[in-house]
Amino acid sequence: MRPKELVRIWVDAFNKADADTLADMYSEDAINHQVANEPVEGREAIRQMFANGFANAEMICIPENIFEDGDWAILEWRDPRGLRGCGFFHIIRDKIVFQRGYWDKLSFHKLHNIPLETQ
Repeated sequence: MRPKELVRIWVDAFNKADADTLADMYSEDAINHQVANEPVEGREAIRQMFANGFANAEMICIPENIFEDGDWAILEWRDPRGLRGCGFFHIIRDKIVFQRGYWDKLSFHKLHNIPLETQ
């Protein structure tokens, strides 16, 4: 499967808030690094990250562009509330081995009335 196709399937699972299907798309030792947060390592931790996210916010991903370069796919997205971001997916043998996402955490928390963590 081409990386672009896998990302389209990923978007469908994300929009269904299906943490289990999303997690199955990652390799066992995958890393998901949303740069606003610490990297999440391992399929089960990634599944939990998605489950927690879907429990706390109604998230929708509207693809604006999906690009492909070798074994990488790049997703430029927006949501219905105006948040925008992009994600880079490194895909090997039909599994995501690494993902990096860029988005504005402060805007996300404000849009979903989620308190910011304090240190």
